[in-house]
Amino acid sequence: MSHTESADSLEPAESVESADAAQTSLNARQQSLFDAVRRDGFLTVDELAVRFDVTPQTIRRDINFLAERRWVRRYHGGVGLPGGAENEAYDARQTQLADEKRRIAVRLAEQIPDHASLFINLGTTTEAVARALSRHRGLRVITNNLHVAAMMSGYADAEVIITGGVVRARDQGVTGEATLDFIRQFKVDFGIVGISAIDADGTLRDFDYREVRVAEAIIAQSRTVFLAADHSKFGRPALVRLGHLSQIDALFTDRPVPPAMQAVIEEAGTLVHVAH
Repeated sequence: MSHTESADSLEPAESVESADAAQTSLNARQQSLFDAVRRDGFLTVDELAVRFDVTPQTIRRDINFLAERRWVRRYHGGVGLPGGAENEAYDARQTQLADEKRRIAVRLAEQIPDHASLFINLGTTTEAVARALSRHRGLRVITNNLHVAAMMSGYADAEVIITGGVVRARDQGVTGEATLDFIRQFKVDFGIVGISAIDADGTLRDFDYREVRVAEAIIAQSRTVFLAADHSKFGRPALVRLGHLSQIDALFTDRPVPPAMQAVIEEAGTLVHVAH
């Protein structure tokens, strides 16, 4: 049976705070609009205008602003999430739910001891975890994320190993058969993975088949698997099946899991950490 833990007071590293401060690009109404679309799915311009007490023209400008960054998709008379075949752009994901990702990262980092060996995969949430590990010592890190490698190579006593493979220009991620072959040579203490979507039945999903194969290899080669996922990932559509929550030892998130998923979490035996 799973258990849920919460962190009411978190002390982030200074480097995490400064990184998040630089990522603010939405005003309060735009952020609230985006959160509403994430939570409720399709919303009309008229109901958003009433909700935020502004004109439909103002809402349309906000929608255009978000759609240009591929955070949402414009529809006739309303707005919804991008489809399940394509993820949002990397620069957009960097700024989305930045504080939630920071809190998740700090909570997860508390569970990693010094001198541990780690896999860290692609994603803005796992990059937040890498920042939150800045005060750890003696880490041995294997990653296919060049952002993580550049960040962690300067940590005290850290050894960072970059996988082989093809570098993706859009997010500095490394994937391909060479990446899989490299990962399979190791067995580490902790695999730290991000995800794009978690279905109601506990299925884990992502958008890129090559990225999914790397995550599958990381899960298989890790003694303990930690999944970092903010609340927006629950019920979100994504194309490719990665695995199931039953393969995850602990889920780190920023809100309690949806009530409809409680039974799935219990059956999977996944420990849940909620970073309030």
